[in-house]
Amino acid sequence: MNYYSLNKQAPKSTFENAVVKGLAPDKGLYFPESITPLPHNFFKNIDSLSNTEIAFEAIKQFVSPEIPEAVLKTIVEETLSFDFPVVKLNDNISTLELFHGPTMAFKDVGARFMARCLGYFNKDNDNEVTVLVATSGDTGGAVANGFLGVKGVNVVILYPSGKVSDIQEKQLTTLGQNIKALEVNGTFDDCQAMVKTAFLDEELINKMQLTSANSINVARWLPQLFYFMFAYKQLYKKYNNIVFSVPSGNFGNICAGMMAQQLGLPIKHFIASNNVNNVVTRYLQSQLYEPKPSIQTISNAMDVGAPSNFIRIQEIYKNQFDNLKENVSSYSFTDDETKEAMLEMYNEFNYVADPHGAVGYLGSKEYLKENPEAHCVFLETAHPTKFLDVVEEVIKEEQALPQQIQEVMGKEKVSVIISNYEELKSFLLK
Repeated sequence: MNYYSLNKQAPKSTFENAVVKGLAPDKGLYFPESITPLPHNFFKNIDSLSNTEIAFEAIKQFVSPEIPEAVLKTIVEETLSFDFPVVKLNDNISTLELFHGPTMAFKDVGARFMARCLGYFNKDNDNEVTVLVATSGDTGGAVANGFLGVKGVNVVILYPSGKVSDIQEKQLTTLGQNIKALEVNGTFDDCQAMVKTAFLDEELINKMQLTSANSINVARWLPQLFYFMFAYKQLYKKYNNIVFSVPSGNFGNICAGMMAQQLGLPIKHFIASNNVNNVVTRYLQSQLYEPKPSIQTISNAMDVGAPSNFIRIQEIYKNQFDNLKENVSSYSFTDDETKEAMLEMYNEFNYVADPHGAVGYLGSKEYLKENPEAHCVFLETAHPTKFLDVVEEVIKEEQALPQQIQEVMGKEKVSVIISNYEELKSFLLK
């Protein structure tokens, strides 16, 4: 499979090069040159397949022939070593739980898959690669855990000081070894801007090999299409009109769902559920795409004012606004509405949701007002105890910490505080 830059000013790339480089030379995001739908019978009989069989068939075309099939099967098996259950709330709404991995966030799958791909490409290589990643919350912990101890790979994670939860911070600052955390005086957008500047810095990239583990990287982004297939497998014999409501920040997850649809997954519609960082909600209303500085919310992983993956979504729909609008609805919700939704789910369904999942639930409810025949599946992207202060304040009940969380809470935080790009560059060059 070859990949091309969405800036259309760079040579075509192999999968390996796209993974190792992260961005194209013209600083565009990579996109697969072709998408071949899977056979109709694959989806008709999907419940007869294991999750690893589904994932292998879905991802194979995007990585072949550079990763041999036997190696790919092992990578997929190791990546998917936990469950992805669908929990029914009522006849119209279910949730797909994506928090059963090692860092209890949906980013575990992409981070584990990418780390194993990079490890394979690096197995006979003495050159070191530095993975540079900005996080608004869960990406950092998932990348840190996924890449911990991977040969020839150093990881540098930038996160906004005071704007991630205590547990999220512990997960990305306590591992040591080849993982380094930079605490940025600023917002996630500032972190992301620094990362993008580093990739543009000729002096820096001439001295070290940089790549990204944000969802701009194809190996982090594409495996997220598995989720939608796993949910469909559990629901397709019960419901005809399945719609996914995706809490959306950088828009990698929902974009991966759209790739699953391009592969033939019979999904009727997507809902991009936003907090008040609602650039896409406003775009679908006005056709004006206007990134703005991010606003801090209780659903912090979605505090993104300039979503990187939206350009991939536009590419999927051939930059045709009407095609996009037909397939995607988008709604925006405040923190107060999010808390009300968390309390409602707890009182009505005895279900404890995190703030991101609650935004997805609200998107489902909004869509159902005009589409009552649909069955909406909202993605519960992180374990509620990762946002313990918010969850316990809302439902007024103490929550037990899972083992994965307990393991990091007693560890010592180690981070380096920086305020600007020059300090990041100095750190990397040292």
